[in-house]
Amino acid sequence: MSRLTKEHFDRFATYGVATVYEAAGRLGLIDIPLTPLTPGTSVAGPALPVLCGQGDNLMVHAAMERINPGDVLVFTMPEPEPVALVGELLATQANVRGAAAILVDGSVRDVNELRKMGLPIWTRFVRVRGATKKKVGTIGEPVTVGGARIEVGDIVVLDDDGAVVVERSRALEVLEASRARLERENRLRDEFQSGKLSYDLHGLREVVERSMAR
Repeated sequence: MSRLTKEHFDRFATYGVATVYEAAGRLGLIDIPLTPLTPGTSVAGPALPVLCGQGDNLMVHAAMERINPGDVLVFTMPEPEPVALVGELLATQANVRGAAAILVDGSVRDVNELRKMGLPIWTRFVRVRGATKKKVGTIGEPVTVGGARIEVGDIVVLDDDGAVVVERSRALEVLEASRARLERENRLRDEFQSGKLSYDLHGLREVVERSMAR
């Protein structure tokens, strides 16, 4: 497929998690509780997945030299655990190297400093419990987070609704489906604002009344 550009990623971010998830056929949802440290932010970019050892952030340090500008860093462990994989000093390195965002399937700390830094970060936990730096994991190999498989270069979209991943090979198809879905929603919004009901427009009244008549 053709190379994705910043415009493509910007469009994914504009459409947002809910629209992209629906347009992708309800596939790719990263189904874990995520807290955005900077609410109101929408980001999309190619994934750099990193599997850390359990309770260990050695591979987070190692991943810093592998960052390409615009990457979305995805840090996970074999099992979710409230251990701080990322703090201010690691996030500073990621920010300097041009990361677009960080998704942490673990914990972060130094929250005030991370918010001031401006690098968008989504995290499962906020805890100060420190990680060890002894266990070798993987960088750039596929990981599974919240039931979603994430490969390097797949598109990760993050906003206040959470996160969704789109296979790179489906990126243009899902972008087009997202555009069509947004246009359809805009038309529906106009109809609802004129007083019409989804109960009628979606044929739901017939379903309810047919069932109640039995």
